[in-house]
Amino acid sequence: MKHISATALKPKLTDGGEIAFVDVREHGQYGEGHPFFSVNIPYSLFETRVEALLPCRSVRCVLFDDGDGIAEKAADLLEALDYTDVQVLEGGVASWVAAGFTLFKGVNVPSKTFGELVEHELGTPSISAEDLKSLLDRGEPVTILDGRSPREFGKMSLPGARSCPNAELAYRLRRLVSDSATPVVVNCAGRTRSIIGAQTLQEFGIPNPVYALRNGTQGWMLAGFELERGATAQALPALSAAELAETRRQADRLIQDFNLATIDEETLQTWLADSERTTYLLDVRTREEYEVAHLPAARLAPGGQLVQATDEKVAVRGARIVLCDDTGLRAATTALWLTGMGHRVWILDRDASKGSASGPERLHEVAQDTLALADLGVALAGGAVLLDASRGLDYREAHVEGARWVTRARLDRLDLPREADIVVTGRSRALIAGVMKDLRAMGHRRLASVEGTPDSWQAAGLSLAGTPDSPSQEECIDHLFFVHDRHDGNFEASRRYLAWELGLLDQLDPQERAVLSPPRAKRVEAV
Repeated sequence: MKHISATALKPKLTDGGEIAFVDVREHGQYGEGHPFFSVNIPYSLFETRVEALLPCRSVRCVLFDDGDGIAEKAADLLEALDYTDVQVLEGGVASWVAAGFTLFKGVNVPSKTFGELVEHELGTPSISAEDLKSLLDRGEPVTILDGRSPREFGKMSLPGARSCPNAELAYRLRRLVSDSATPVVVNCAGRTRSIIGAQTLQEFGIPNPVYALRNGTQGWMLAGFELERGATAQALPALSAAELAETRRQADRLIQDFNLATIDEETLQTWLADSERTTYLLDVRTREEYEVAHLPAARLAPGGQLVQATDEKVAVRGARIVLCDDTGLRAATTALWLTGMGHRVWILDRDASKGSASGPERLHEVAQDTLALADLGVALAGGAVLLDASRGLDYREAHVEGARWVTRARLDRLDLPREADIVVTGRSRALIAGVMKDLRAMGHRRLASVEGTPDSWQAAGLSLAGTPDSPSQEECIDHLFFVHDRHDGNFEASRRYLAWELGLLDQLDPQERAVLSPPRAKRVEAV
């Protein structure tokens, strides 16, 4: 196994070549502190995610952990999958700190840091919760567009807001804003998507006054105002043929004004077949549109979320990112920001809505159950050991009485008898599969698995238990407790989260800061 020191690795992260710097710790560990350029592929789900995130087997990969040997295990998995350039960070994450480098708390750090830089350098107009509330109370016209995903909108939203994910803002604007004078306010739950959404409309050149809601729904809550809970996102309005043609024209203008790169399908196919370079083909339309029709090799990545959480779709720095949609506008507004974040981005000159594939994105397949849920009680009566591979907080809420919680990353701590009959259950087949694979590698042979939920376990006649403090917070490494309840009425958590976002820029070192460059160009003509 090859190792590399933190000081030797640091300059390689921006040397112009492709590199994947992968944190294989669980989500909670990652969120408590990780290097700026790292991406998280947790060991518990490694095989289910790695091939989509690392599509090129020859890419440079550097893995790291807590110095507990998990990175070496993940490296073995990569090499078994024929990855040819795999190294492990010597000493794990502690060596990064010892070398004098910063660890960043939270998730989607590059995207959120970039949002702060966009506001700082481009002067994105914003409005406070108090001033917006005054507008609403006076009955003045204002359009509030929530730039998050529909699922997030349903959790909490502003009174009178309409769900419109950021990539849809410019594309759907003519149907959402009736005139050129009504102020438009873009909000999210915090800061980033409010800023990026509002600045997208600024760069698009709309004549309306445009504002980011300062601090989003958390700012609204902290100002003492009520949020709506459980609202259903309205379907986004369809565009007429004339409106679609207009979006094509506006896409061409954005591509020209910001010098965005384009690619034809023939070149794309050559890139996808290249075994020495990484190419991501990402469809930035909505899930509904993608499932009706898409290009066969494309992965679903709605543009607003792609900008917000680029590290969840793109793990290779220096890779070629190709974006596709129907008319080019959503791809262009997404490319605008990804390019500013230092990525190499192209817009595909092809209507993805005419693609030959349909249905949901194909995910990594995992093994099916080896035991019927109805037979689980019999196995337990016969003395089988029951392990629950659910996420830690799910286990706390409800599990089969007597089941032991397990995470793949710490499986060797269980001290299971080699000759025991073991049944692995849980809410996620992918998590179960990882545990089963490692149990076999540890020499266990009398194994069975069955996916379940509290309802299905009860239906099978099994008793349930809840353990609010087990696993403990220290043990629950798959959950990020850092201000996790900021959307649930914890004002102090909201204040700490917003202070964290506002402080991201100050944590950057010169190398990290140098990759971020908000786009600057002359305005496109008003829509």
